[in-house]
Amino acid sequence: MSSSDLNCGDGGGADTYTGLRIASVFVILATSSFGAFFPVLSKRSKWLRVPNGVFEFAKYFGSGVIVATAFIHLLSPAITELTSPCLAPAWQAYPYPLGLAMLSLYAIFIVEIIAFRVGMAKLAALGIKPDVHGYGVGSHAAHGPEGKSEDEKSASDLEASDPGHFDDSAMAQVLGVFILEFGVLLHSLLIGLTLAVDPNFKILFVVVVFHQMFEGLGIGSRLAFLRLSPRYSYIPFCGALLYAITTPVGIAAGLGVRSTYNPNGTTASIVSGVMDSLSAGILLYTGLVELMAHEFLFSKEMNKASTGKLAYALCCMLFGTGIMALLGRWA
Repeated sequence: MSSSDLNCGDGGGADTYTGLRIASVFVILATSSFGAFFPVLSKRSKWLRVPNGVFEFAKYFGSGVIVATAFIHLLSPAITELTSPCLAPAWQAYPYPLGLAMLSLYAIFIVEIIAFRVGMAKLAALGIKPDVHGYGVGSHAAHGPEGKSEDEKSASDLEASDPGHFDDSAMAQVLGVFILEFGVLLHSLLIGLTLAVDPNFKILFVVVVFHQMFEGLGIGSRLAFLRLSPRYSYIPFCGALLYAITTPVGIAAGLGVRSTYNPNGTTASIVSGVMDSLSAGILLYTGLVELMAHEFLFSKEMNKASTGKLAYALCCMLFGTGIMALLGRWA
């Protein structure tokens, strides 16, 4: 089979459903914004009161969404893209998608180690003894200072008792969410580019709408649970906004280069395959270590929780994983 039969050239994106593709920019902007902003606004605004149980559900559901995204929506497509027959035989000689995912996983792990050691040294210099399980990149998912959970000790209490400790903790939390969001944003941008030129637009459009909303809930719940002082209160909103606009920007860019961009072409397969692989490693580490381990194994609240609460949390997480994995059937 020749390269032309495989459509391995640089051009050739679909030019059907132009009006609907343009409308998809605004539809996905709305659904992504809802998913990302709803948890943040509900947690921080006085006029939008949502029961605590809704936040708990969103938090565990979001963890499951992130894990399924890593396996089904990133690693699997990366394997397909980097084993494409359009690529040179050298790409078939080694499992590059898995190797790149492993590389990014270790890179994030090393970043966390460095951040942990630097943060601990700073706290020691200030004469502060932190809770080891509450400090670090994953502290947004774990508990804060010894003896109190993140819901029991407010950001204002922390700032009043020890501004230096809160500043270090805030930096660690923001770094943890930034790592998570970075992996998701790469994925969202590629989704937008693909949606703009894919010939199977209608099916993909419906799937992406739900995909972005569920993934937005996962990101939004992480942002909502950040324990930040008033001077950092803008950070969760900036994170939600960045997530909300990334896929629409990708769609708009894809529409702009539709005559030259071929998602099945050699260059596109390599770029998207490498980015998907790296993003998969980031989300695998974040989902399995930062979210699952900290929320279930290192959480004082969960260690003391009843069997029923633990089972409920696990079911919420598995439900999020199942829904996101099911969407992988079509996209």
